[in-house]
Amino acid sequence: MGSRRNFIRKSLFGALAAGFASRYGYASGLIEKSVIQNQEFIKPTVISTWFHGLEANEAAWKIMQDGGSALDAVEKGVNVSEANPSVNSVGYGGLPDASGNVTLDACIMGSDGNAGSVACLQHILHPVSVARLVMEKTPHLMLSGDGALKFALDNGFRKTNLLTPEAKAAWKEWKKSGSSYAPMANWENHDTIGLVAIDHNGSIAGACTTSGMAFKHQGRVGDSPIIGAGLYVDNKVGAATATGEGEAVMKTLGSFLIVELMRNGMSPQEACEMAITRLLETIYVHKNMQVGYVAVNKAGETGAFSLKPGFQYALFQDNENKLFDAPYLMD
Repeated sequence: MGSRRNFIRKSLFGALAAGFASRYGYASGLIEKSVIQNQEFIKPTVISTWFHGLEANEAAWKIMQDGGSALDAVEKGVNVSEANPSVNSVGYGGLPDASGNVTLDACIMGSDGNAGSVACLQHILHPVSVARLVMEKTPHLMLSGDGALKFALDNGFRKTNLLTPEAKAAWKEWKKSGSSYAPMANWENHDTIGLVAIDHNGSIAGACTTSGMAFKHQGRVGDSPIIGAGLYVDNKVGAATATGEGEAVMKTLGSFLIVELMRNGMSPQEACEMAITRLLETIYVHKNMQVGYVAVNKAGETGAFSLKPGFQYALFQDNENKLFDAPYLMD
């Protein structure tokens, strides 16, 4: 009975897949096969969010040029931002929460569909590297708080003081001002870094890492460690990653939505624009909200779009690493 039930289930799934492929005008796996079987169609690509993505792109590109995988490239790429104290929304130098503690969120996802993430992690310089170990060494997807820290320390990571003098001074000034709790995404070209890459074998991977909103409520977790919100990768289709107000991204699962829209025939640019439009249609958009997306499909076509002006992204293709102003929906 069990084998017959499995046969029926598999047959039904196959029929549904064929129906979807026919409806949306694509043959399942066609893009993937054309790229993998025709080496000349592979377009190595690194795309990331914000100005500091340029430096991250350089590191990721070098990994791939030296024969490394997209997974290695995205990890080492965002490690650059995590270690840069001038980037006050990622890793070392990130602005603390309302209690004065720097807490970090990160995730990573590979071409095999496997993923790992950490949330509300303290004292560790490279949370994305801890997320990779969660992916590779545990049966879990996410570890958080003290459990994530214990896992990191058990695996050889060392405690680091992540609160720089500049970040501490900014927190003290915020406390002294008596400002009410109203954290916002950072508009000064320093926000979450999300980075996705296609390597020379046509494999896609992505990583996303942040210290989150400045002076956030203790324990707050944003979209960056949430697979499908801050990042999503499907090696047959493409990948997308997000920046900006994580609550809005989580409510609409923007990165997953973009990949699904690409699966159904949209270009990366069209898919990013549709995700922002869907956000506007679905949730309340307050005056200070900003959300931005970048995406790439299996053929190396890219897209970027944001809710409001100011979002920049970095693109490394054809041996050129450039910064672009993303188009946007509303002033």
